[in-house]
Amino acid sequence: MMITAEAEHELIAGVLSAHGAPRPAADTQARWLVEADLRGVGSHGLQRLPVLVKRIERGLVVPGANPAVSWRTGSVLAVDGLRGFGPVAGLRAVELCVDRARRTGLALAAVGNANHLGILAPYVEAAADHGMVALAITTSEALVHPFGGRVAMIGTNPLAIAVPARPGPLVLDMATGEVSMGRILRHARSGQPIPPGWALDADGEPTTDPAAAAAISPFGGAKGSGLGLALEVLVATLTASALGRDVHGTLDADDACNKGDVFLVADPSTLPGGSRAGAVSAYLDAVRATPVQAGADAVRVPGDRARAERARRQRGGVEIPDQVWHEALELARGQPAASEAGSRGATPSAPGA
Repeated sequence: MMITAEAEHELIAGVLSAHGAPRPAADTQARWLVEADLRGVGSHGLQRLPVLVKRIERGLVVPGANPAVSWRTGSVLAVDGLRGFGPVAGLRAVELCVDRARRTGLALAAVGNANHLGILAPYVEAAADHGMVALAITTSEALVHPFGGRVAMIGTNPLAIAVPARPGPLVLDMATGEVSMGRILRHARSGQPIPPGWALDADGEPTTDPAAAAAISPFGGAKGSGLGLALEVLVATLTASALGRDVHGTLDADDACNKGDVFLVADPSTLPGGSRAGAVSAYLDAVRATPVQAGADAVRVPGDRARAERARRQRGGVEIPDQVWHEALELARGQPAASEAGSRGATPSAPGA
């Protein structure tokens, strides 16, 4: 299916509004799902809507929640999401930190009791748009096995960093697992095997069956495992959130979400060097101009691929699997989301396609 971003946004916001979300909150949550699909991260896009709706219906998401905020020091902000949408709490935290960093040079937000943040790039980009350097970290259920281990003990624990540059900021958005669980679920929905090295099964053995995947492998072996563990402990310490196998609620419709989120925003203009956007831009261009290895098409820096993909999909439409769009349409009609078996192969028409 090829869907316009506007059509996808309206469908999502309409479904969430019908389930009690005030329109501003529905628009914010819809924006995050659409942004994921625009950037080619379908695991965090429209695919998430059925579970999100179930979480609302079961009281695990309070769609009208307005985050409670409290400055604990001049530069440390505590945010209680009150079980609301993750993007509503996360964006509020970033906005407040950007404003505070203009005065203090640095601001940190510790967010708890909020639902899944979605992709992290838009949060740090929002700060970079104001000339700020920003970092975002969040945790998840224990989905990744430690290096050498056979059982999942660590979250995928994504990390995002943005640094102002021209024509757009450097934006790194990555998880510390080899792949997100959302991508494995997408393979399971389509009946496609996963590549070797992505996951272990329940017996701790490598598998290419997405339905058997029980533990995602850490990226980069011991280094990715160590980074994921360090971020897990850092976030849990700063947000007083759960650790490891006690974290729940970012993927399922059964448990309250008890992970944590941390945002750090710094204003370079408060430091002796001031803004470095010009020097950073020149350096990134030099990296892009690096001679290309055989078989590679170009050298890119973090953020380039997502920007190009977003522009392409804005022009030509967002690619949505038939089944995912069918389930979203069923939700819009007020019906339960279709099962995988019942919707596989469906080719519904799409408004704005």
